[in-house]
Amino acid sequence: MNYDKNTPRLLGAAQLFVFLVGILIGTALIDAKIWSGSISDNLVNIADNPTWLRINILGELVSSIGIVVLGALFYIALNKQNKIIALVALGLYWAEAITVAGSKIFLYSLLNVSQEFVKAGAPDSPYFQTLGSSLYESAHFGYSIHMLFFCLGGILWYYLFYRSRYIPRALSVWGLAAVCLLSINVLLGLYDRDVGFVWILCGPYIPYELVLSVWLIVKGFNSSAIASESAKTDTNKV
Repeated sequence: MNYDKNTPRLLGAAQLFVFLVGILIGTALIDAKIWSGSISDNLVNIADNPTWLRINILGELVSSIGIVVLGALFYIALNKQNKIIALVALGLYWAEAITVAGSKIFLYSLLNVSQEFVKAGAPDSPYFQTLGSSLYESAHFGYSIHMLFFCLGGILWYYLFYRSRYIPRALSVWGLAAVCLLSINVLLGLYDRDVGFVWILCGPYIPYELVLSVWLIVKGFNSSAIASESAKTDTNKV
């Protein structure tokens, strides 16, 4: 079995790209202070900072393309371990990408509503607030669903990494444990919108993608694991 030595490095680069885009988008929105108060305040903030929300929408669309590529590279690297599990994981990652892109429709609509709200003089009428709140909640729900797809796919990919020994098993176990904890936070958030970010559940995963990306780019896959797998394949053919 022949492996392209560039595959793990491309995989690491794709994951690093998606990670950095996510960090930059989150930082941009925090700097713009768009989500900083009541729905009326948020509508005014969006209308005053339309560029930041457009950057978020564009960045998330670019990120969704990166997720599609990332899922394909994971599949290329790991499908020999278990093709069915790899296909399911690929489907989950692509569902994540579609959900990310689809949820931006609500944010774009929210941008239009915010501009109309300001033009109307920020009235006390609940019409704009109700519409704005509905669009925001829909966008947030889309984000939670995309995170659920991400966590489920991640569990499968990291299991295949553990099984393959392509990376140190300690790194695979870290990924499995961290994404399982993250999925608990996501499920709690789906159950109760006010749960938010729970550090003890999300914290272990935050540095993981960066560490894994750098490892794959610098170290690649474990050559002895690949050689052992190739030898088994050759023996089975005989």
